[in-house]
Amino acid sequence: MRIHLGGSSRQSLVASRVALDAAIKGASAASASELSSHLFFATDVFAGNTSLRRAITDPSRDKAAKAALVKDLFGKSTGPLAISLLSDVSALRWSATKDVIHVIEQLAIEAEASAANIAGELDRVEDEFFETSRLVADNFELRKALVSVGSSQAKSKLIAEVLGKKASSTTVKLAGALVAHLRGRSIEAAFADYLFGLANRRNRLIAVVRTATALTDAQTKRLATVLEKKVGQPIRINVQIDASILGGVSIKFADELVDGSVVNRLANAGRALVGQSA
Repeated sequence: MRIHLGGSSRQSLVASRVALDAAIKGASAASASELSSHLFFATDVFAGNTSLRRAITDPSRDKAAKAALVKDLFGKSTGPLAISLLSDVSALRWSATKDVIHVIEQLAIEAEASAANIAGELDRVEDEFFETSRLVADNFELRKALVSVGSSQAKSKLIAEVLGKKASSTTVKLAGALVAHLRGRSIEAAFADYLFGLANRRNRLIAVVRTATALTDAQTKRLATVLEKKVGQPIRINVQIDASILGGVSIKFADELVDGSVVNRLANAGRALVGQSA
């Protein structure tokens, strides 16, 4: 993973992504993008206030107290989706207080990536964002302007002007957030963090289907419909033909594995027989 977190914080990142999945299930692109904006705002609040960061990650405080703190902090400036998600995040455990900054920022990036996915533009955004990272790396004067001392607003405006009207609104928004809030990172490291978030969200929206024989277009469409109903937004089906599974279908989706292959059913039957004879 791009972001190096300790044991508890790494587990909290995984749990936070599950909470994000639930928050944006069935959301519109506009709602997911609004959630992203609210999460970026929360990232800045915690990054700029050590005492608040400590309060929200203090393991001695109970969940209710942390949830109340989140509501007090963001009740007037963010929506209910952000309040609920941030309350879920506050209930988790952390290896270091600063880790909560990185995790909330990742959630903000991935919420915006989901907005792009709902709009059918996630692949475009990934390509554009990578191209933007190369543009900045290869242009000394542009890089110097973006990392020099100056206002966040001016840097966001500059990168928006550079990208122009050809880039998607998601790419412009994410690039603006990145250059405005490097928080001690090199700009290259920040781009890597953002690209990691985009890739992770894309990977969570791909279902890898292993089957002994090819699926028909109708079967693939039915499977996609079922999974999209479960997730609440568009997904991609990647079919892998694997004769070794003999029959049935194995589906790996996000953190779930549904293995209905003949090989797996035989293995389960064998384990059951061993258990009965023991």
